[in-house]
Amino acid sequence: MSESTFLETLLDGTEVEWKPLGEVFHIAAGGDKPKEAISDVETEVFRIPILSNGIEDKSLYGWTNRAKINQPSLTVSARGTIGWTSYRDRPFFPIIRLLVLTPKLGINLKYAYYFMKTIERGYKIPEAGIPQLTKPMIKGVQFPIPCPENPEKSLATQAEIVRILDTFTELTAELTAELTARKKQYNYYRDQLLTFEEGDVEWKALGEIGEFIRGKRFTKADYVDDGIDVMHYGEIYTHYGVSASQAISQVRSDLENVLRYAESGDVVMASVGETIEEVGKAVAWLGNGRVAIHDDSYAFRHSMNAKYLSYYMQTAKFIAEKEKHVSRGKMKRLLINGVSKVRIPIPHPKNPEKSLAEQARIVAILDKFDTLTHSISKGLPREIGLRQKQYEYYRDLLLNFPKPEAQREIVA
Repeated sequence: MSESTFLETLLDGTEVEWKPLGEVFHIAAGGDKPKEAISDVETEVFRIPILSNGIEDKSLYGWTNRAKINQPSLTVSARGTIGWTSYRDRPFFPIIRLLVLTPKLGINLKYAYYFMKTIERGYKIPEAGIPQLTKPMIKGVQFPIPCPENPEKSLATQAEIVRILDTFTELTAELTAELTARKKQYNYYRDQLLTFEEGDVEWKALGEIGEFIRGKRFTKADYVDDGIDVMHYGEIYTHYGVSASQAISQVRSDLENVLRYAESGDVVMASVGETIEEVGKAVAWLGNGRVAIHDDSYAFRHSMNAKYLSYYMQTAKFIAEKEKHVSRGKMKRLLINGVSKVRIPIPHPKNPEKSLAEQARIVAILDKFDTLTHSISKGLPREIGLRQKQYEYYRDLLLNFPKPEAQREIVA
């Protein structure tokens, strides 16, 4: 079925009227945060979310005891993540110029949400001053109302569009929940296997069993298609898992004598990140040759099983200890002098050969479980991506109504 036929069938011969958002919604902008009635966590008293600009959970600023908006509404980020639209079905308190759209007319708010998602990346923002979306800028955006002469049929058409798109979003949510469950299961068994009773192991500080070697800086301008293998700190937590034997990036060969390297068997740790999981994230380098590392990372050189160390550095216990030695702020930094004092378990410490054999046994079990977990879940991210593309395709198809000849140039 062609796009035009699909829409014609849905509309059943009726037309679509385009109205400015200002006629469809009451548009308000968030103001200052409540100065006294505010909490960082939800409590019995402070149960109203304070919402700012941001994507999903990052829009949550805190909690208060009274709402400014009590009706189901849409919010549109006016700064930062400009245009990001969210559906709000519980009372909230908007701040920092967050735009709030509350219906004036009898429309299906979920239908409005799906339409606003189709245009959220297309707002034309003035280049001068602080980039932001304002009430005057958004109120002229054209909004489609199907079957305007028949309110009952209009709502039925909107509801059918919502039903179809909800089906796609629910399927994606189910797949995402399954992927999350698989990861939690894997993390649980890994932590259990790396939990030792007193007397089974000796706990030693990292600084006692090895040394930390800081990398040297290289920049994006140094990247080439064929040169020296390098590992950027950001790649450690965005690309690499527990171990790696091949680098994904290379820099100019003339930097060879300037850079510092991780040797095969070293554990490379990112020294900066936005979250506690990112900063200090470890990857065992098992390549045949050395790999150059960025100056915001460290190579930990030791005589243990590298994957054993890397696996242990992903555990909740190690992360909790590591967090004590991380600077605060948006970009967190590993305080290496403190981290060097974090202790790790050494099995059979008085018998190096037996110790390495036990480390290898633990690694073999974790490798098998890791392979099993990822063989089950590796298809899930791909499936989630496909469902997301399918959802976006049908969303744009269902909401691709014939547009009026003249529209205000607010969205590209």
